[in-house]
Amino acid sequence: MRKGWPPSSRTGHRSSVGSRARCQHCFHTPLFSSFSLAFRSIPDMNANLFALFESRFPADRTACCIETHDGLYYSWDDLDRATAKLANLLASLHLPEGARVAVQVEKSPEALFLYLATLRAGYVYLPLNTAYQEAEIDYFVGNAEPSVVVCSSKNFGWVSKVAFRHGVNHVFTLDDDRSGSLLSRAAGKPDAFETVARQDDDLAAILYTSGTTGRSKGAMLTHRNLASNAQTLHEFWGWRSDDVLLHMLPIFHVHGLFVASHGALLAGAKMIWAPRLDMAQVLKFLPRCTVMMGVPTYYVRMLQEPRFDDDTCRRMRLFVSGSAPLLLETFDAFRERTGHTILERYGMSETVMLVSNPYDAALGERIGGTVGMPLPGVSVRVVDGEGQPCTPGEIGNVEVKGPNVFKGYWRMPEKTREEFTEDGWFKTGDVGRFGGAIASQAGERAVPDNYLTIVGRSKDLIISGGYNVYPKEIESFIDEMPGVAESAVIGVPHADFGEAVVAVVVRKPGADIDEAALIGTLKGRIANFKVPKRVHVVDELPRNTMGKVQKNVLREQFAVL
Repeated sequence: MRKGWPPSSRTGHRSSVGSRARCQHCFHTPLFSSFSLAFRSIPDMNANLFALFESRFPADRTACCIETHDGLYYSWDDLDRATAKLANLLASLHLPEGARVAVQVEKSPEALFLYLATLRAGYVYLPLNTAYQEAEIDYFVGNAEPSVVVCSSKNFGWVSKVAFRHGVNHVFTLDDDRSGSLLSRAAGKPDAFETVARQDDDLAAILYTSGTTGRSKGAMLTHRNLASNAQTLHEFWGWRSDDVLLHMLPIFHVHGLFVASHGALLAGAKMIWAPRLDMAQVLKFLPRCTVMMGVPTYYVRMLQEPRFDDDTCRRMRLFVSGSAPLLLETFDAFRERTGHTILERYGMSETVMLVSNPYDAALGERIGGTVGMPLPGVSVRVVDGEGQPCTPGEIGNVEVKGPNVFKGYWRMPEKTREEFTEDGWFKTGDVGRFGGAIASQAGERAVPDNYLTIVGRSKDLIISGGYNVYPKEIESFIDEMPGVAESAVIGVPHADFGEAVVAVVVRKPGADIDEAALIGTLKGRIANFKVPKRVHVVDELPRNTMGKVQKNVLREQFAVL
């Protein structure tokens, strides 16, 4: 197996529960009495997130840390040396305290090392979606004012112009074939580096939100935010040092960069690294893995592959889905095909993970259509428009509190104040309910009162004729109908009702969907004000890079009833 970066002449490497409690008007689960508590109980210990990971590296640092899809091998010693070289390079630039390092590059182990090196050197990491174009990058660089920008060689021409226009002095390139000026400059640096001391409340990363309802906001995440969440998930999902993670997610987003990578790093577990979902690679590598994380689209495509079966999953212990809602049909079909029950969870850029179906069966079962119970140390409440607590089954606004909740929006103090209640709860902008019931083809199923179901985004709420209509509720009925692959419900302007309910439906291959018949069926199942006035049949729904349906695009496309 070929060695990855940094270059080395060395050879001989080998691969290698808590209780639920109810507080007033909310649900929470106490922290486990685990390493997370022991780590934070030492006042003088370095709170730098990298120091936490480093403390959990395996004793045998020649063991495999990352194996790539094309046969490269990186040991834990390689990770240590590579991040040291990169950290030394950053330190040699004499950057100001709290400097931001903005990165827009393709996925590679070296890109992960750059993230870790930024933490190690005491700076703030700013990942940028690889799909962003010049106008978007111009905004992010102008707003964040990074001291360093790293981009792909193919984009250097226009990215460097944007960076220099905003006064950035250092622009490097990094490509997914281990080339670029960043690695060239770092290669000659020492391969040892003393991790810079950071405090809990110091910034570790800034993640910009998608900006579908206005300019993107930079969510400021501290070392404590990320460390506390990683430690909680380590316990709640039962991470082990002998786990092998199949990592196919992008690393400019919470799911791939924090949830997946942090999990393996904290456990001292191996990652098999692929640039994206590829079914040939799934069939090749999954039989060697124990953990996989993906967006719902991954699981849909896996089920479309005839060769994917229970034997492919023979070593697996955990499949996790997130970043977008998982259809109940996919949840059930995956369990029937493989014998594994997907664990769905809920989080966001501002908070990392908040809620999860349990891994440990002693805490409860995994229920399709829900995102589970609040994680240990995280409090979640559902309130009405007046801020009063909702009863189980009642839909309201989801608010959260915990050590994982971000510090605020970058240079937006007024927006930060708007998004927090007077008693310190963060308004997620999501609409949901505790308890209630989930609709399925077999009928409605009761949900425990401490399980959260997300109904939609508050900005997607439809007010039709004075009535509140929650799109997810209607979508759950439509998605269960014969011939429907998936659906999205939106509100469009209407002269009489203010907004009219419209459904956009994707048909299954070979299926024929009749608009009038679908509407007629819904009239027999839900209140008339919730029934769509129109049904549009499309080949696919528009999605962003993390698989979330872009309802703003649909509202523009189908604005005329």
